[in-house]
Amino acid sequence: MSEMRTLISSKPDSYSVFGTGTFRSIPQIEMLSKQQQWEIEVVSHVFPFKVNNYVVNELINWDNVPDDPIFRLTFPQREMLTTEQFSLVEKTLKSKVGKNQIKSVVNSIRQELNPHPAGQREMNVPEFEGDLLDGVQHKYGETVLFFPSQGQTCHAYCTFCFRWPQFTGMEGMRFAMKETDTLIEYVKQNPSVTDILFTGGDPLIMKTRVLSGYIRTILDAGIPHLRTIRIGTKALAYWPYRFLTDDDATELLELFAEVGNRGIQLSVMAHFTHPVELSTSAVKEAIQLIRKTGATIRTQSPVLKHINDDPDVWSAMWKEQVRQGCIPYYMFIARDTGAKHYFEVPLVRAWAIFRKAYQTVSGVCRTVRGPSMSCTPGKVQVLGVSEVPSKTGMMKVITLRFLQARNPDWVGRPFFAEYNVNATWIDDLKPAFGEAKFFFE
Repeated sequence: MSEMRTLISSKPDSYSVFGTGTFRSIPQIEMLSKQQQWEIEVVSHVFPFKVNNYVVNELINWDNVPDDPIFRLTFPQREMLTTEQFSLVEKTLKSKVGKNQIKSVVNSIRQELNPHPAGQREMNVPEFEGDLLDGVQHKYGETVLFFPSQGQTCHAYCTFCFRWPQFTGMEGMRFAMKETDTLIEYVKQNPSVTDILFTGGDPLIMKTRVLSGYIRTILDAGIPHLRTIRIGTKALAYWPYRFLTDDDATELLELFAEVGNRGIQLSVMAHFTHPVELSTSAVKEAIQLIRKTGATIRTQSPVLKHINDDPDVWSAMWKEQVRQGCIPYYMFIARDTGAKHYFEVPLVRAWAIFRKAYQTVSGVCRTVRGPSMSCTPGKVQVLGVSEVPSKTGMMKVITLRFLQARNPDWVGRPFFAEYNVNATWIDDLKPAFGEAKFFFE
């Protein structure tokens, strides 16, 4: 065991502006100017900030800061707020007003940032026996999302996270549920459901005894149509010691094996955003231990400006994931929430990145789908730019299709949008061929 691993494997020391500590406790932070440190503090009043010693010591190249991708992925940057928003927060902090006034200013900015995109609160939360299930989302027939209340934080926060409101403490912004009984009854009465996805936050922030309480209750219920339990997690990338040296790591792996032994497939939906997250000895060992339990690991990430908007990065990441036995699953488009203006990549460029990377990998990597927008009607894949004949000659259009949809009849159906090199989301697109609206509107 290396000296570095001995140092950091005992516990995930967390650093934040509000929370268990302060980012100024990080020794490397002194490499930043006082102005850079101040900017992080200002922005982190709006966007939750949390990082741990593994990310700081093993993933960030401090000689490349502030341009290092993992630094930008975890440390808030000034440009994540507009000039007006940053100035307002900065002025408020310097005026030495009370916490309540700071909170009021910050929350007003958060409300401008589309905190619940794609209708996830208005359209995805199901009703059961007259009550809304605030810890459940059910957008697609086959899959129910479950937000266990003890899993609504993470080992470290991604600056692009579309679920950033989960961590702000704002009233009415958090999805969470303590009980599984209602979830089970809801799933039993919806026989189309084959998958339950534990999400958050990060479910693997929970102690194994807590997670096992949820999972074993579901297993013991004997839901006849349940086929898969999924766990959405960034733990492999941000705290692989969850599977190696945490005091309940062995029990966690035994729980994974138990799910498979009881006839249910366990899929770890791992969030890897950059190849460096796959490079440490700790993550490589953790991946192999998970695979030995019989669980599968599927990988996904959005394509993000400043982080991974390069086909060579994606090609290297997919190849390394397959080499370690993972299954590339999704390239997403960054959702229209939070600091979208900082991370957004135009749809046409995202497709070009995907296509160029896809051309360089073997067939076993080509399980990946994308680039995909998780928008209000469903998951819309950008298939590419096509040229079609028109009265004035050849005309460019953007070809799209649904990978998932609120209406199952929409899935797999291609449709066309006017060519728009600047469009970054489906709302920026107009139907091609003079149509008044898309078929699903």
